[in-house]
Amino acid sequence: MTMPDADTPHHPALDALLSGMTSAATASGRAPARLLAVSKTQPADAIASVAAALRARVAPGPVAFGENYVQEALAKQPSLGGLGIEWHLIGHLQSNKAREAASAFDWVQTVDRPKLVEALAKHRAPGQRPLNVLIQVNIDDEASKHGCRLEDVDALADAITNEPRLALRGLMAIPAPHPDKDRRRAAFRRMRELFDALASHHAGVDTLSMGMSDDYALAIAEGATMVRVGSALFGARPPKPASTTQPPTHPESP
Repeated sequence: MTMPDADTPHHPALDALLSGMTSAATASGRAPARLLAVSKTQPADAIASVAAALRARVAPGPVAFGENYVQEALAKQPSLGGLGIEWHLIGHLQSNKAREAASAFDWVQTVDRPKLVEALAKHRAPGQRPLNVLIQVNIDDEASKHGCRLEDVDALADAITNEPRLALRGLMAIPAPHPDKDRRRAAFRRMRELFDALASHHAGVDTLSMGMSDDYALAIAEGATMVRVGSALFGARPPKPASTTQPPTHPESP
């Protein structure tokens, strides 16, 4: 992380977040985690402001933003071109949206079934770089959550690696929001074990996406390489646009 100077865009929330992430990594002896700014329902000007502040504080390279809804992202992207934003889809993806998602996003973090693997591979254009994908795991086996079962991860990983237009990068999870932090810690720890096992069999697996505004430090301590943070960065979410019809599926934005 680069220390802000007089010419750095002012952003106290980002400074506090980056400081917290650094402290969590240092205290646990972990490598620094990457920040994914969750921009669900945020207007383009707010995203541009955070992107500029991030670029002034982190190492050179793309800055990552996560969106829940394909249509909402498509509406924002034209006005944010040229800012070096790497777009991640972090909401549940319906198969009928796979064509647009495969074209518009750099990463899809919510791959959880073979049908979606096939659809994304089919619609990723040959001229584009392979689409980076994470397997979403329902680590706490919650009936209300999307994500594959733990026992299905290996088969899904094999299916992804058999598609040349997809690149398997790792795992993503949204553990149950237990008030008992030890239970959350246990879920994060199980995800890290699953990630390490996956990485031992698949070259290129380097990303474990877990942890949000209220538990990112705990996730980093247990081995997250990417945290998804919305409200701690942007503040409270503005109301969801009336035109958004897909059901909410990713609580971060918490």
